[in-house]
Amino acid sequence: MANDDPAESESQLKSRSKLSFAPSSPPSPRPGRRLAFLDGIKVTAIKSIGSKKAASLEEMGIVSILDLITHYPFRYIDRTNQERIADMKIDQEATVVAEVSKVESHRLRNNRVMVVADLYDDSAYMKAVFFNQPWRAHQLRKNNQLILFGKMEFYRGHRQMTNPVVDLIGQDSRRTGKIVPIYPASEKVGITSWEFMSWIEEALLRAEYIVDPLPQDYKRTLRLVDRTKAFRDIHTPAALADTVAARRRLAFDELWRLQTALVAQKRQLQQSANGIRHVINPKVELNQPNLVEEFIRSLPFQLTDAQAKAVSTITDDMAKPWPMHRLLQGDVGAGKTVVALAGMLTAVQGGHQAALMAPTEVLAEQHFLVMNDLLSGLNVFDAATLSGNRPLTVGLLTSSISTKERTRLLSRLKNGEIDLVVGTHALVVESVEFISLGMVVIDEQHRFGVQQRAALRDKAILGADTLVMTATPIPRTAAMTVFGDLDLTILDELPTGRKPVNTVWVKDPSEQAKVWERVRFEVAQGHQAYVICPLIEGSDKLRLSAVNQEYERLTKGELSSLSVGLLHGQMGSAQKEDVMKNFRSGEIAVLVTTTVIEVGVDVRAATVMVILDANRFGMAQLHQLRGRVGRSSEHSWCYLLTGDSSDTIWHDSSDNNQLNDEAIRRLEALEHCNNGFELAEVDLDIRGEGTILGVRQKGRSDFKLASLRHDLELITAARKVAEEMVDLGGSLDRYPLLKDELKWFLNDTDQEAEFLFKS
Repeated sequence: MANDDPAESESQLKSRSKLSFAPSSPPSPRPGRRLAFLDGIKVTAIKSIGSKKAASLEEMGIVSILDLITHYPFRYIDRTNQERIADMKIDQEATVVAEVSKVESHRLRNNRVMVVADLYDDSAYMKAVFFNQPWRAHQLRKNNQLILFGKMEFYRGHRQMTNPVVDLIGQDSRRTGKIVPIYPASEKVGITSWEFMSWIEEALLRAEYIVDPLPQDYKRTLRLVDRTKAFRDIHTPAALADTVAARRRLAFDELWRLQTALVAQKRQLQQSANGIRHVINPKVELNQPNLVEEFIRSLPFQLTDAQAKAVSTITDDMAKPWPMHRLLQGDVGAGKTVVALAGMLTAVQGGHQAALMAPTEVLAEQHFLVMNDLLSGLNVFDAATLSGNRPLTVGLLTSSISTKERTRLLSRLKNGEIDLVVGTHALVVESVEFISLGMVVIDEQHRFGVQQRAALRDKAILGADTLVMTATPIPRTAAMTVFGDLDLTILDELPTGRKPVNTVWVKDPSEQAKVWERVRFEVAQGHQAYVICPLIEGSDKLRLSAVNQEYERLTKGELSSLSVGLLHGQMGSAQKEDVMKNFRSGEIAVLVTTTVIEVGVDVRAATVMVILDANRFGMAQLHQLRGRVGRSSEHSWCYLLTGDSSDTIWHDSSDNNQLNDEAIRRLEALEHCNNGFELAEVDLDIRGEGTILGVRQKGRSDFKLASLRHDLELITAARKVAEEMVDLGGSLDRYPLLKDELKWFLNDTDQEAEFLFKS
């Protein structure tokens, strides 16, 4: 029986005798090998992996035995019922297993190479032809067995596949008539799928039994197989059906570990932080007006049902004795700022202050203007005044304000004369003090570092309630995983009267004249427009539209009769403020800019946007940019330009500006869909999950099997199990095996623990 003894050395593991395969479901009392232990054993413990192969594996990110056994197959070949060459139909794609009898390499014109392999099975012969792949002559050796996938053709009297997908499977008779796993291999480092299969089989054989921290009751309830069986069945299945159950269990483990860490963090925060029990009904508790109710009554519009529900949820959270920690996500224009203001006023009506931190000065100034407008006329209780109240005050703190203005603002914050403050990262510097900070709102949270967000919260004497906002919708499955330590509120409803933006992908340069005609027409109707460029300055390396050059070109060309303004991030703060002020007032009709206006900018008269080199932007960014128009009841347009134009000096046909398949899918989706959550699902399909998970995951938490797109059932189950296993104090003392695995999973250093707590 294998004991999980940390003292057992690599050399001892090497010397252990090879055994036959252990039963697929060993008795549960067996202690087994822990994942952390297997992670500490180098791949060279496998006898056939020498230093050269180990170096090649390391290039693929495979260093330990654990890395090896979690290098999962990406597909399987069922050799229990494989196709014969003689039975394959012409012009149909199929898979065949064959042996190499001869390989020849031919030099063609233009220095191209053609490699031809003669193949056979027990039914017939065929050829495999590879163009411009000279390395195939070394890969395909006589007597090697191959798995080929491609279209069967008939050429000059012979069956033939051209440039088929090829996997080497060797000549091991153990795979005859069985399921063959096909692994992600690397021609670059010279490792084949067959080698992976052999090494992983040996690794699993010698590991014998892998410890399973999931209690038997949960396995039975969730219909999950034992972990050891899952590892064996995903690599050496007896039937294809076994791989489904194996994948389900191992994907669950990936999700379960992360969800457990997030639940533990959330409960530790609730237990360790002394929160403010905010006043929700001041008329009863303080005999004072209800600011939130007055604010909602004063709005020039009615809250959507989604907004009303979000306000109720947030105020309920703020009445509790521990700090709120909530994520508010909604589509462009869903009204997140109004919801956040209701929460901030909840803090103010109880005698506290609230702060909103935005990532850019442009966005901070936009929030400041909107808040002053929406909160005009509201009064707060002040016993020091004769009337017993005073006007509610809003402050703006950015790095560009004058020293005199800053000194006065900081003094008023410290004395409690300012109720709400909006700012950039300037809010988190040491000199900023509050008399009683009760609520913190972080807008576009992904643009701030963990330390910046924590620094603002730490300015509260007691734990401040925190509302994190994002205007970049992500699928619910991703939100449950990436932001699993936050309670989630989704605004999935737009205000009444909003019309969807007409989005047009302009592929043909000859059609661009109509775009500028639309801009001129809209301005003539009293409306405004944006022109978005990906760069500030042009370069020889990236021949893309640069904002400075486009501004010069448009003011002399298509838009010469209009008032055109220029805005980008390298301009001085005062200059940017003047430009935005003139654009909001209508003095500037067309704003040529970069993505500095991506979020938050709200100019209701803007009805048309032109995005140059649209293929250079991501899906979420394009959707956010488009959201700067369509903010009123007027019809609006967004033009996505990708065609080269001789009229646009920074366009050419270089590789830097060519459309790839991903860009085409993005642009097609945007052209046909205005719903940010639906686009987020498409984006998740296009880009995969790595970019989303990279926001959140640390340590050994990369998902190799779990899918945010398709595993909602597993994510929900993992969350439920985590909530049941973690006690109210955030401890896992009742489950020592899981606790030990989670420590390894998070790398359990002081720095990791601090990061986990603050994230």
